[in-house]
Amino acid sequence: MPMAFYLVKGASEACGRDCDSWIAAEGQIDAGAATRFRKFLRQVGDRHLPIYFHSPGGNLEQALAMGALLRERAVLARVGRTVVTECGFEAQDSAVCVRLKLSGHELHGDVWTRGAICNSACPYLILGAAIREIAPDAVLAVHSPRVVVNFTGGVPTREMRATAVARGLERADRLISGYIQKMGGEPGLLSVARTVKFEDMHILTREEIARFGIDRRNLVETPWKFENSLRSMVSKAALRMDSGETSYRAAQWRLFCFNADQFELDFQRKAVTDPSFATVSILSGEAKPQVFIAGRSRLPEYEIWGLRLNRAAVQSLAGRPQFDFTETSQTADGRPLVHAVKLSSEGLAGALESLLATCPPAKPAVTPVASRDGGAN
Repeated sequence: MPMAFYLVKGASEACGRDCDSWIAAEGQIDAGAATRFRKFLRQVGDRHLPIYFHSPGGNLEQALAMGALLRERAVLARVGRTVVTECGFEAQDSAVCVRLKLSGHELHGDVWTRGAICNSACPYLILGAAIREIAPDAVLAVHSPRVVVNFTGGVPTREMRATAVARGLERADRLISGYIQKMGGEPGLLSVARTVKFEDMHILTREEIARFGIDRRNLVETPWKFENSLRSMVSKAALRMDSGETSYRAAQWRLFCFNADQFELDFQRKAVTDPSFATVSILSGEAKPQVFIAGRSRLPEYEIWGLRLNRAAVQSLAGRPQFDFTETSQTADGRPLVHAVKLSSEGLAGALESLLATCPPAKPAVTPVASRDGGAN
């Protein structure tokens, strides 16, 4: 559908710390998108809400014009897919749901970054925002632009068409190059896009997203999110690159419940070829860190570590803004290597509340029963 803009209100911290409302911008960047976007922003006024984009791309010139509008307002732009509550069981792209999104009313919902896309011309649009945050599970992809040539007054020859397309591509390159420079990005983004045919798509790696100036953060996290799938759980993903490293490392955490008082927190990462990576631990206000136990993974390229927690310990994690997560190893000469990071607890309190609603009741404590002869059974 053509790009739609609408306001959404979610639960507490649905879009970050002290943030429960955002602007959703989703659909194809069509020929009238920039005009509608300017009008929408004028109606929003000075609310300073983050904007979540979910778009396959579209018209390049409109994307650049929208990026310039973002820079004028100094907004925070992210890539995320909004799920509107009022749509009920209707698909989010159904005619019924689209009419709701175009109604002009503030809607209710949640925002998800997993699988959200910003492709083709959309990454250039995002680059216009003063602050850009690309979640570790969102997708940015680029390709070379397509030039549409219209001739009047006769049928063009093959040479005429080829010349017109070449001129169009040169103009597109000039537009993008000047725009990237103005927005403080790196020209490497255009260089990569030029190498990809319009019919194909190159998904930007995290290293490219950082190198091209789209999002240079060394630690990128998702909030904790409740997932009611085959097994209810709370999950979180992160990408990090420590000092001295040249690539990002991916990790994922999943919290399950056995009952309302017994939980397991799993940590998953790519398998480490060096077996000296020996311990994984968290610290959240306790005197001593809690150590994960290595488990078996169904996929040989991944490692899974698990930690059993009671309800009080999980609530302690949720009650703090962040907690320490540490991976420790040892070099061949015995020197310790410590990879420590402070992870955010954003979203954990609300997600935990949703998870608890699905957990079986806690098992009652077993108390000894006295026998008639005074002994205990």
